[in-house]
Amino acid sequence: MAYASLRRLAGAALVCASAFAGAGALAVTTIAPQPESTIDMAKILQPGTLPELTMGDASGVPVIEYGSLTCPHCAVFSKETFPQLKADYIDTGKVRFIFREFARNTPDVAAFMLARCLGDDKAFAADELLFARQDKWAVDKPVEPLIAAMRSTGLTQEKADECLKDQKLADAIMATTKRASDEIHVTGTPTFVIDGKVYGGELTLDQLKAILDPLVKK
Repeated sequence: MAYASLRRLAGAALVCASAFAGAGALAVTTIAPQPESTIDMAKILQPGTLPELTMGDASGVPVIEYGSLTCPHCAVFSKETFPQLKADYIDTGKVRFIFREFARNTPDVAAFMLARCLGDDKAFAADELLFARQDKWAVDKPVEPLIAAMRSTGLTQEKADECLKDQKLADAIMATTKRASDEIHVTGTPTFVIDGKVYGGELTLDQLKAILDPLVKK
């Protein structure tokens, strides 16, 4: 499947959610934000069409992020908030973090495909790399910059071309996106699901602490 044909799979692009208004003020008082909705956590944790991209102890509190690789707010979360969340909650066994692909557009589909083609065990790290280099490849004609951004992972032009023809993989990524839309009604990214509550927008570390501290093992 050529890259151009991915446009048929991407569907209508969704708008990347804005950060919560007043997040800076909330950081001082550590007040947990109000969720947009609730959902059966056991249901949403059921496996999907692709192996989960997880980090942390299996007994930790599950935190699911639905993210788009072209979303600037997702990139900010990845670069500025996630490292401290990892140090304080994931590495300490308090949280099991799950990242799920939410493809808003054709470049997202292509980027997620290339990350998965490195191996499911390497896809999480590849996604983090692409967030860090988002300004280099999330452009009008992203294929060549995208492959260049991933060159340090060992991805070759030949392997990338082969990967982008993988219809089954593209369908699986879009199925993950559709499931999020159908079950959680995701309308923007990032969207987080914690303890059966759905939070839309780029959560700050203080907001996450306010949500997580009553849930995690002391």
